[in-house]
Amino acid sequence: MSDQDHVIPGSNRSDEAAQGHWLLARAGKKVLRPGGRELTNWLLDRLPVNGHDVVEFAPGLGITAVELINCRPKTYRGVEQDSDAVAMVSSKIPADDNHRIVNRSAADSGLEAESADVVIGEAMLTMTTNEHKLEIMREAHRLLRSGGLYAIHELALQPDDLADETKQDIQRALARSIKVNARPLTGSEWEELGRQAGFSPECHRFEAMALLEPKRLLADEGIKGTATIIFNVLRNKDLRKRVLNMRRCFSDNKEHLRAIGVVFVKP
Repeated sequence: MSDQDHVIPGSNRSDEAAQGHWLLARAGKKVLRPGGRELTNWLLDRLPVNGHDVVEFAPGLGITAVELINCRPKTYRGVEQDSDAVAMVSSKIPADDNHRIVNRSAADSGLEAESADVVIGEAMLTMTTNEHKLEIMREAHRLLRSGGLYAIHELALQPDDLADETKQDIQRALARSIKVNARPLTGSEWEELGRQAGFSPECHRFEAMALLEPKRLLADEGIKGTATIIFNVLRNKDLRKRVLNMRRCFSDNKEHLRAIGVVFVKP
């Protein structure tokens, strides 16, 4: 069953009001992570997925879920709050007891404590308050066994000493553009938040925030996928207006916006 056979999350909202990530999915974009496939693959290369128990927070369209399952984990459990996304991801994973999706919040997964070796969450913490970020990180800590790894893939600000006024300007610009109160952090702030949740940062990597740039589109979506996105954007005036506005926002703030991947370890 293809993605087109499922309801795209956020489809009940107009192109003008839809959250940016679901708007891009509506346009045909599959990879909705700020650092693209390259940063996701960097994280996966550092996680002991094969033969281990894996939890993914907010799998969205299921792109990373498929990659994780291809690595042959002992178990895969996705935690997804959007019921349409639950249906989409469920269609992409094996239908057995070792692979399942629960329709819950990442801050309150309902999963058993110390039942995972790996927890991964991408492009979801940025879209919450710092208090809620910490709640989700603490839930990841609760789920992991000692020595387990928690990987995140989010938006970051740079440099670490960026003025608070500039941070607030960027947050307001993102909120207007993507219709989400995005609150990206600096690299050191992401690591400090992980420490507050009980983790030790193990490694991190930055990538350009180039979600809508031609080179990244081709790398993430391929020629056919990129052509589909361009066709859908060109034929829909409201969609085109929103996508171009988002691209302009990212470009205007490219000096300070980055994608970041961080791997934390639970002592």
